[in-house]
Amino acid sequence: MPDKQIGQIEWRDLTINDAVGVKDFYSAVIGWTSEPVSMGEYDDFIMKTPESGETIAGVCHARGGNAEIPPQWMMYVRVADVAASVEQVQALGGAVLLGPRTMGDETYYVIRDPAGAVLTIFS
Repeated sequence: MPDKQIGQIEWRDLTINDAVGVKDFYSAVIGWTSEPVSMGEYDDFIMKTPESGETIAGVCHARGGNAEIPPQWMMYVRVADVAASVEQVQALGGAVLLGPRTMGDETYYVIRDPAGAVLTIFS
């Protein structure tokens, strides 16, 4: 992983019921190419830019650990201390929708801000 900078958007993905159809939609509309990522019984997809082949996003099925994630483009933002950030979310009128969850050695939460927008924070 590149430098871990606080406040950095490090990933973005879309979790929906029809990952296959929607990845094809974005391939046609934007030109992204896709590559399957095995999740065991099904594939999710990484999306790549057409010219450089850089991995830019994911398109995932709303299954398993992703079943409760709202169907929208989700940004994943690094914070210094995810527990302290969650306290601030709640103190400032936001809500925790999901978490804590772990991926590797990192902990993340899906949060909703007071206006209703959703974001994933992790450290």
